[in-house]
Amino acid sequence: MKIEIVQATLQDIEKLSILFDNYRIFYKQTSDIKLAKAFLIDRIANQESVIFVAKDESTQLGFTQLYPSFSSVSANHTWILNDLYVLPEYQNLRIGSKLLNHVQQHAKQTLAKGIFLQTAKTNIGAQRLYESHGYCQLHYLGYFLAL
Repeated sequence: MKIEIVQATLQDIEKLSILFDNYRIFYKQTSDIKLAKAFLIDRIANQESVIFVAKDESTQLGFTQLYPSFSSVSANHTWILNDLYVLPEYQNLRIGSKLLNHVQQHAKQTLAKGIFLQTAKTNIGAQRLYESHGYCQLHYLGYFLAL
């Protein structure tokens, strides 16, 4: 199986919406293809994120989504790796690693200071994947205000 990593465009929305909906279901959200599609269209059309898709000849197998951010301390831009998902039946093909390698190349090409990500404390598989790619656990407390 030949796996290709490409940047998503509006032409990818139909299949990407299904993949994104599966990702949201994984995080205990209710399935909503219309919401997934509208969200992705907005991100791509408004150039608010960069989405890379792993695919073979006919199937989108996984994706990752990056959001731009900035570091005041370093006075440089960074990327937030907000989403990484691979369909369960393809997780043994190292697609997550391929997507992470692509993200790192993109960050270097855009002269970013680095890549920030978060994962659940219980997502041990993801933690192992990130650490195997050189990501280090931070020692900061995270806070969130729900509105």
